[in-house]
Amino acid sequence: MPAVPGKKPPFDPADPLGLDDLLEPEDLAVRDTVRSWARDRVLPYVADWYERGELPGIRELAKELGSLGALGMSLTGYGCAGASAVQYGLACLELEAADSGIRSLVSVQGSLAMYAIHRYGSEEQKRRWLPAMAAGEAIGCFGLTEPDHGSDPAGMRTRAVRDGGDWVLDGRKMWITNGSVASVAVVWAATEEGVRGFVVPTDTPGFSAPEIKHKWSLRASVTSELVLDGVRLPADAVLPEVTGLRGPLSCLSHARYGIVWGAMGAARASFEAALDYAREREQFGRPIAAFQLTQAKLADMAVELHKGILLAHHLGGRMDAGRVRPEQISFGKLNNVREAIGICRTARTILGANGISLEYPVMRHATNLESVLTYEGTVEMHQLILGKALTGFDAFR
Repeated sequence: MPAVPGKKPPFDPADPLGLDDLLEPEDLAVRDTVRSWARDRVLPYVADWYERGELPGIRELAKELGSLGALGMSLTGYGCAGASAVQYGLACLELEAADSGIRSLVSVQGSLAMYAIHRYGSEEQKRRWLPAMAAGEAIGCFGLTEPDHGSDPAGMRTRAVRDGGDWVLDGRKMWITNGSVASVAVVWAATEEGVRGFVVPTDTPGFSAPEIKHKWSLRASVTSELVLDGVRLPADAVLPEVTGLRGPLSCLSHARYGIVWGAMGAARASFEAALDYAREREQFGRPIAAFQLTQAKLADMAVELHKGILLAHHLGGRMDAGRVRPEQISFGKLNNVREAIGICRTARTILGANGISLEYPVMRHATNLESVLTYEGTVEMHQLILGKALTGFDAFR
């Protein structure tokens, strides 16, 4: 049906491109539900959590997120919501608009630990762990990064050797979200047959997860080291459906997709704070929003913010259609996190000295994004992934 001339909707500063038109009613319901939860359960408290370097009540928050269907939400069966990739992305955006640490809790639970078990686990492993994890009754973590091996997981030193009918794991993992509060860890280790994944109950003797302190980023998040000292597991603890690095790398790709959306949540919160502040802050007799240079900053931030959301939506559509490639997710992660940091930094300049205060969210988001920039693949790794895809030459080594 042709459009009726003169019936254009008004311009919406919160949605200047009209991107809500791309969303189905179910998408909007998911977004609004998660936004409401984050507004009520995170935003009033997160500045204090950040300042204290704690995430108190994480187990209760996990259960609430489980009741929303936000844990493993794009997975099907075993108590998972079976939501679309776009809906999962919208949830990530709203959670990270509150704080990157909350989105990290959800991403590690659903896109790493649960995804690994769902895709590569045995039926017994799925039935044992996934329903409890989807409900938030069991928290999971994902052990890949090591103290000396981050971008090059092929060099991992964690080893699993057979001993009779058992496996014995020794090694260390580093920078593990949820580690100290997890009931189960998906741990990747080198074996004689290649890299394998293991489902490790955290009460197994020899397993410990000391929390990492003194962080200046992701402070409202639990980050830990995993120590495996002669951890003995039965034969059926191994993920049976994958051998080699394609296992953990496919999990990372799924988690990176959530970051593509999530980073735009942090950017949106910072942009909105700067816009509100500019409308109210008066200098030289009028609001600073009335000055050309401030308007230029706001316009540039809005352009990058909504381009990033449009990119995220496009990738979500491709994922729902089964057509997204890892290189395309790298494209989104590289662009959106980099642009989100730029938006936060520009927002800070609009707020002036107030931009460094925890009374506003801008500096908290900016420092969090410094971690998001390098976890799940550094800028350089994503540049090289794209470089290889563009040129056909592998420049990693």
